[in-house]
Amino acid sequence: MNHISSLKQARVFFILILFLALPAGSANAQQPSGVTAQPVVQEPLNETPLPDENGIFDPMAMDDNYFDDGFLIQGFSERYLEEDMDTLLAMIQDETIPDIKAAAAVRALREKYALNIFNRDKAAAERALLKTYSRSDSAFLHVEIMQTLVLMDRYKYYATFVPRLLLKLDHYNDAINMAAFNGMNTIIRQGNNRSREARIVFTTLRKMLFLKRNRLANITEPDERLKQKIEILKWSIKILGAQELDRLPKEVLNLL
Repeated sequence: MNHISSLKQARVFFILILFLALPAGSANAQQPSGVTAQPVVQEPLNETPLPDENGIFDPMAMDDNYFDDGFLIQGFSERYLEEDMDTLLAMIQDETIPDIKAAAAVRALREKYALNIFNRDKAAAERALLKTYSRSDSAFLHVEIMQTLVLMDRYKYYATFVPRLLLKLDHYNDAINMAAFNGMNTIIRQGNNRSREARIVFTTLRKMLFLKRNRLANITEPDERLKQKIEILKWSIKILGAQELDRLPKEVLNLL
C-alpha cells in the first residue's frame, strides 16, 4: 500500500510540474467549454511620425530605416527657418552640435538671408561661415557653406568655391552629392550666364572627366552622377560656344 501511495504522489507531482512548465498560451487553450478566450489586442506601431502644429515633420521622431542624411538636413532646416540670423550664426559656429544640425542651420541662413543681407550683417555672416569652413572637416557643412558664400558674393567666392563644389559631385554619400548638384543649379539659376563663370565650370569639369576618360570609354549609359556632370557641362558649353567641344575627350563626346 505504501508503494502504491508513493507512486500516486509521484504521478501527481509530475503532472503538477508539467502544468507549471506549459506556456501561457497553452494553458488558455484548455479552458472549460462555454468560456471564450479573450484575444490579446496589440496596438499598432506608429512608425510614421505626425507633423507638428506647423505641418513640419520631426526627423528625429522617425526610425533609422525611414530617413537619410538628406532628409535630416532638410527637416532641421525647415525648423530653423523660424530662427533669427544671430541664432543661426551661433548654431553654425557651435562646435558642440552635430554637423547635420549645423549644416541645416547654414541652409536655413542661405534660404532666409543670403540674398537679403548687406554691410555689417553680411560681413559678420561671411566671417562666421569662413571660420566654420576652416575648422570643420564635415562634407555636409562644406557643401552648404560653399554655395551660401557664392550666393552672398559671387565675385568674391565663385572662383574659389565652385570648383570645390563641383568635386563634391563625386562624393560617395548621396545626400552630399545631391546637395552639391542642387547647389550648382541654384548658383547657375541665380546668375546671369556670365562667360567668366561658365569658363570656371567648364575647366573644372573638363579636368574631372579627363581623369576618368578610360572608364568613360566603357560606359554606354551614364549613371546619375555622370548625368549631373554632363547637364552642368552642357550649360557651360551653351554659354561659351560649341568650339569648346574640341577640348573635351572623345569619350565624353560620345556621351554628349
